[in-house]
Order: sequence, then C-alpha cells, then structure tokens
Amino acid sequence: MTQPPLDLGISQRPRLAPKLGLFDATMMVMGGIVGAGVFMNPYVVAQQLHSPVLILSVWLAGGVIAILGSFIYAELGARIPEVGGQYEYLRQSLHPVFGFLYGWALLLVIQTGGMAAVAVTFARYFLELTGLPYSEHWVVVITLAVLTAVNCLGVKPGGRFQSVLMVLKIAAIAALIGAGLFLVRAPKPLLHPVLDRPVSFDLLTALGAAMVPVLFSYGGWQTTNFIASEIRDARKNLGRALVIGVAAVVVLYVAVNIICLRALGVTALARTSIPASSVMQIVAGQRGARLIAFGIAVSTVGFLSQSVLTGPRVYFAMAEDGLFFRSVAYLARKTQVPVVAIVLQSVWTAVIALSGKYEQILNFQAPIDFTFFGLSATCLFVLRRRDRSRPTGNAGFRFPGHPFTTLIFILSCWLIVANALWKYPGNSSIGFVIILIGLPVYALWQRRRLREATE
Repeated sequence: MTQPPLDLGISQRPRLAPKLGLFDATMMVMGGIVGAGVFMNPYVVAQQLHSPVLILSVWLAGGVIAILGSFIYAELGARIPEVGGQYEYLRQSLHPVFGFLYGWALLLVIQTGGMAAVAVTFARYFLELTGLPYSEHWVVVITLAVLTAVNCLGVKPGGRFQSVLMVLKIAAIAALIGAGLFLVRAPKPLLHPVLDRPVSFDLLTALGAAMVPVLFSYGGWQTTNFIASEIRDARKNLGRALVIGVAAVVVLYVAVNIICLRALGVTALARTSIPASSVMQIVAGQRGARLIAFGIAVSTVGFLSQSVLTGPRVYFAMAEDGLFFRSVAYLARKTQVPVVAIVLQSVWTAVIALSGKYEQILNFQAPIDFTFFGLSATCLFVLRRRDRSRPTGNAGFRFPGHPFTTLIFILSCWLIVANALWKYPGNSSIGFVIILIGLPVYALWQRRRLREATE
C-alpha cells in the first residue's frame, strides 16, 4: 500500500534517539502491566469462581494469552521497529485510517482513561499513608506534573526512573509472596475442590466472566512497542523484552494468587476488596498492611510513569504523518523527546481525573482496547503474505505456531469485546461512537495534509 509522503519540515527534525537497553525495555514491559490490579483483582475472580484450582487455572490461561500476545508483538516490532507501535502496524499493514483511529482512541480513552483511574488510586493510598491534609485532586495534578517533568528530561532518565520503580514493585510483590509462604500459620487447601459446580453452561459463563479481570490485569505490555525506535537494536531487544517481561509477570501474578488463596481461602478472598492488605494484616499486623499499601502506591506511580513515557510516542508519530497538530511532532533538540505530546497527554489525563467521569470512561475503555489488540494481530497475516511475495525479506523473529496461535489470540480478544457489548451495551456503544467520530476527523486531517503537500 502506498503511503502519502511525510511533511518535509517535520522529517528534517531531530529523530528519537535509541538509548534504552534490554534491561530498561524489560522493566518497561513489566511496568506497563503491573499496576494496582495484581494487589486487588484476585478477589474479583474469587467472586466468580469458588474453587482454588479454577481460580489459578484462569490466571494461568490469561498468562498464556498474554504470552501469545507478546510473541505476536515481538514479531510485529521486529518487522516494523518504529515509533508508534500499534499505530504503525495498523497504518502500514491495513490502512492509515486504522492507525489514526487507534491513536485517536488512545488519546481520548484508552491511555488517558486508565491513567486517570490509576492516578486517583495512587492519590488515595498516598493520602492514607501520609495523612497529609490535601485533596486527591491536588495529589493527582502534582503527581502527573512531576512524572511529566521527569519524562521530558529524556527517554533515558524516564526509563531509569521506570526501572527503579519496577524494581521496587517486584520487591513489594516478593515481600507479599515471602510472607504468605513462611508466615501463614494455618494455610488453606489449594488442590481441592477442583470444580465448584458441575460441568455446564453456567460453569463456562463463570469462567468467561472471571477471565475479564484477569486479561485486564495482564494488559499493558504492548505499550513498550510505542518506543521501539528508542530501544537499542530493537529488532532483537524488543522481542526479548516482551517475552521475558510478560513471562516474569505471569510467574508473579500466579504466585500472588497462590498466596492469597493459601492465606485467606476462597471464601474470605471473595469477601475482601483489598486481598493483599488482608494477607499482610494476617501475617504482620497493621505494620504489614501499611507496608503493602506503600507497595501499591509505588506500583501505581510506576504504571503512571510508564504510561507518561510510552503513549505520547503514538501522537508524535501521528503528527509526523500530518494527521495531528504539527506542534505535537516537536522534539526538544537537547533531550530528543516529544515534549508537546507528553504534556498534551498528561493535561488530558488530569482533565479526566478532575472531572469525576473517569469511571464511566473506563467502562467502555476495555472493549476499544481489545478491538485494536485483535486488529493489530491480524497485521501479522498481512506482513507474512507480503513475505511470500518478497522471498528475501527477513523479519528477524517469527511467532511459533502461526497462524493457529495468532487466531487463538485474536479470538480471545474479540470474545472479550463481544462479552462487553452483551453485558454493558450502553457504555460499550459510547466507546465505539468515539471511534466513529474519528472518521470525519481523519478525513479533515487527510484533506489538510494533501492540500499542504500540493502547495
């Protein structure tokens, strides 16, 4: 497919610099996944399933789907190691309009909506830990401002800061796992009962409902592909970082759920909305609960830091292609980072968080996100077909088991979308309306772009 030429003035600006190594990229992958969900979501699954074997099975199944996704994105990243990630895969493989609609939805809903909710979660834990007499809104604004400033200093400082936060997250999770393994005096059974009800349609629907929070918890690894051009030797290191990072998170998530079940049991786990704090309360009292609350606060701010760093690269790529405001493609000459794009995303995140409507946005965020997951995976079929017409092409990495493994991932994504449309038709429809509004917006930008190219 022939792509329109880039704006000459933009293409002559400084390029994003490859400054991140394999360790930083791996920490970026893990940081994009691990937020507050690992500490809180186990109880949501336990409300749907009442057997420890079933609970652990869905977390393992979700991990397998996430690993399949990481392999798909590893090959996509090796084939198209450019800034923008999913935006570029959709634009170059399917049609530029799909790339634009993804970036449009990312800015208005997917990235900023998730960041707004996490920012408020951090503010609540921060105020609870410190007892400072400030409102949540002030904490949200200051936190976003600090993270924005850090990431405007350059991708390397932002990446190093993210790596430090990820190491602290791992330490908090390790503390929870260690306490659950060695300090629980009366552990609950993990291997029985196997089923909580007869094999039936009811069991299948319960498993499907439980997979929703599980897959949400595993989401986020794809954002590292946004900064592919800033990873050294991205054709090799991006794929390695994705597979290593996602596999490590699967191990951590399954271990955390084993600990929650071992310490609380299924019934108590389903009754608490703060399972990690409940476990630490049992084994270490109030001091343990405060320690894990600190871990959750660090985890949330780490997720925010990763989101501030990665998402703006998509808007930068859109602006470079003439499909967004030209100023968003501005790179600071000293730090070589898209500072306007970073500030834009943070400001819109703050607006959502302060509006008090971010919860509604999150309700229709997921089906949009998983729609584009599935669409991005279909790009692999297009790129593989192009390979057959160009035998000398070399992707550098090939997803094992394709096309069957790819189809499993696509089907899983779109089943989540279908489930959301069935259960929450109102909110899900709002999300897709936002996508449809992007169509005339794309037409306007495309017309302006073509007009400028002919002048």
